[in-house]
Amino acid sequence: MSQSAIQSPPRPATGPEPAPMPYITPRPWPLLLLQTMRPKQWIKNVFVFAGLVFAFKLFDLRAVGLSLAAFVIFCLVSSAVYIMNDWGDRKQDALHPRKKYRPLASGALSPRIALTAIILLLVVCLPFAFVINWQFGLITLAYFLTQIAYTFALKHVVIVDVLLVASGFVIRAMAGALAIQVPISPWLYVCMTLLALFQAIAKRRHELILLSEGAASHRKILDEYSPAFLDQMVSVVTASTVMAYALYTFTADNLPRALRDNHVMMLTIPFVIYAIFRYLYLIYQKNEGGTPEEILLRDRPFLVSIILWGLTAVVILYSAR
Repeated sequence: MSQSAIQSPPRPATGPEPAPMPYITPRPWPLLLLQTMRPKQWIKNVFVFAGLVFAFKLFDLRAVGLSLAAFVIFCLVSSAVYIMNDWGDRKQDALHPRKKYRPLASGALSPRIALTAIILLLVVCLPFAFVINWQFGLITLAYFLTQIAYTFALKHVVIVDVLLVASGFVIRAMAGALAIQVPISPWLYVCMTLLALFQAIAKRRHELILLSEGAASHRKILDEYSPAFLDQMVSVVTASTVMAYALYTFTADNLPRALRDNHVMMLTIPFVIYAIFRYLYLIYQKNEGGTPEEILLRDRPFLVSIILWGLTAVVILYSAR
């Protein structure tokens, strides 16, 4: 047999070999912990400032300082809650197409570090909450205990789960009012409750549609819902929110008499209607709604409507004083 016969056949030309995958340096645990604290969701704590604005304390430096302190405390306590949620749901989150990349669900962050952070945040924040005043301290503690009940038990109870998610926003508004010792119109509490329910139901719907048949394996409570049922809930809450806010603009007792007589506050109603309709558009046409805080920061028309509502409300309220 000739030498050419036993030689290996020539390799076909395949072009240059692909470059090796770059080595990605793991992020340090402080950055992973900060991500788990979800600073993007701190925007939800702006509800703390509701009392400051609607009780006409916006230019009271002492009230502003107390409100800022309350805002920081709620940011840190809510971060402890987010860490606790991720720690408790890390196995279920590992099955979620997006949440599986969270530090605890992916295994990048140690559960021991997460538990230590929860303890430290609470040890620092809760005593400072009582320093502001005992009422604010109690409602901050109540917020945390409510979130514990939600995380480990009540999030598995149909309808109660969305009601508890909504209650977190109302508690924030109550906490802000207690921090500066002012009352807020019951109408605003009603409006905040309905708005919070609206986004909580939208979030459940987004999860149900996104996960489809695997929804129950990620969050068991999703097996109790259907898109049709959630759509009915959205319809009820949407109509109720618009009606409640419209009634507030000309019947609230804490509005200056001039505003109740000439109904100027009703000029803010179109911004509320547009924001709600825009959110519905994003839910049903763009299949969004899973992360309301990202919608607020990313969708310009929605953000502009919120800003215009806030500016218009402040100008009308404070020009009548």
